Amino acid sequence: MPAGLEVADVFRRHGDAYRRAHDGHLGRVERRVMGAIEACRTAALGGHAEACPECGLVRCAYNSCRNRHCPKCQGAARAEWLAARQADLLPVPYFHVVFTLPAPVAEIAFQNKAVVYAILFKAAAETLRIIAADPKHLGAEIGLVAVLHTWGQTLHHHPHVHCVVPGGGPSIDGTRWVGCRPGFFLPVRVLSRLFRRLFLDALAAAFEAGTLGFFGDLAPLAEPAAFHHRLRDLRRVEWVVYAKPPFGGPAQVLAYLGRYTHRVAISNTRLLAMTGRDVTFRWKDYRHHDKAKVMTLASFEFIRRFLLHTVPDGFHRIRHYGFLANGHRAGKLALCRKLLDVPPPAPTVAEEPTDRSPLAGPPLDRCPCCGGAMILLAVLPPLRPHRPPLRYDTS
Repeated sequence: MPAGLEVADVFRRHGDAYRRAHDGHLGRVERRVMGAIEACRTAALGGHAEACPECGLVRCAYNSCRNRHCPKCQGAARAEWLAARQADLLPVPYFHVVFTLPAPVAEIAFQNKAVVYAILFKAAAETLRIIAADPKHLGAEIGLVAVLHTWGQTLHHHPHVHCVVPGGGPSIDGTRWVGCRPGFFLPVRVLSRLFRRLFLDALAAAFEAGTLGFFGDLAPLAEPAAFHHRLRDLRRVEWVVYAKPPFGGPAQVLAYLGRYTHRVAISNTRLLAMTGRDVTFRWKDYRHHDKAKVMTLASFEFIRRFLLHTVPDGFHRIRHYGFLANGHRAGKLALCRKLLDVPPPAPTVAEEPTDRSPLAGPPLDRCPCCGGAMILLAVLPPLRPHRPPLRYDTS
C-alpha cells in the first residue's frame, strides 16, 4: 500500500459494500459522513486548475468537504478557532481535567447521544464551577473550555470531556483575583463524587421526562425498576476524573488546545496499510506506558468503529463555561485582566477563514516544487450535485 493512506481510501474501497451490508442500520448522519469523506478533495466536489509560472507545474486543486468528522478538513477549522481564542488567554497557569463516563453509562450514551452528551458537558462544567466556588477549595468563579471526545486509541466508544481551565478566577464578590496553589487545582476525589451525583441526577430526570430510548440489549432499561436499579449500581462505583499537571503560559495553552479541539476518531497519519479485507493502524497503549502498538481490523469493523463517533446534527463538541461563556465573555475577561493588572490584548484583524491558514498545513497557494505563487487557470465544476455543509460541520 503506498504512503499517504487515508480514511477516505478505506471508505472508497469498502464503503459501498458496507452500506449494502448494513442498509437497515445506517442512519442519515453516518451515510452523509461517509459520502462527504469519500468525496473530499476529489472531482466530485469541483475545484480549480492552477499553474506555477516559475516552474510550469500545473495541478488540479479540488474542494474540501468541510465535514467535521473528516480527517483532512480539520486544519483550517482548528486554525480559525485558535485564532479567535488568542484574545481569551490569561497570563496564569492552566489545568487540564478529564471527566469520563463508566462503560454502563457509555452504552446508554451511544443510544441517546444528544441527550447524554449534553448531560456530560453540563455535569462536568457544574462540578468544576461548584467546587471552585467553595471557599474551602478556591472560592472563585472560574472559566473553562470543554471538548467532547468519544473514542479511545482503538476506536471503541469511550465518551469523555477534556476541560482546559485557567488556574484561578475572580473572587465571588468580584473584588480580587484568587489563584490556585502552585501545581494544584482542585481535589480529584471531591470532583469525582460531585460529578457522579450531578450526572446521575440529570440522567434520572431525562428518564422521567421520557427523553431516553433503549434498544437491543438495553431494552429492559425502559422499565423504571430496571433503570433505577442500574442507577443504584452506578452510584456505588468510582467515576474517573483525571487532573493532569498544569502547563505553561498562553502560547503553550494555545498549542495544547489545538491538539484536542478538532480531533476526529483517527487521523490519517496513524493508518499503515489496507488490503481487500483489513485495515492496519498504529495505537498507543496508555495502560502500558504509552507503548506503541499496531492493530489490524477487518475493513467493515474499522468502518463500524469510525462511525461510532459521529455526533448528531447541530451538536456542539466545543463549549465554554463560567467567565469564558459566550454570553458575557468580553466583560468577564476585562474584569479578570483588571484584577490581574494586565493590559487588554492587542486588537486583531479579522481574516476570512481559509484552508490557506499557516496552522492548517503547507500554504496551498504556493507551488510545492519551487514555492512560487500559483495562478488560477480555470474553475472545475462538481461532477455531481453536492449539498453545501451547514456551518456546524466545521466546528
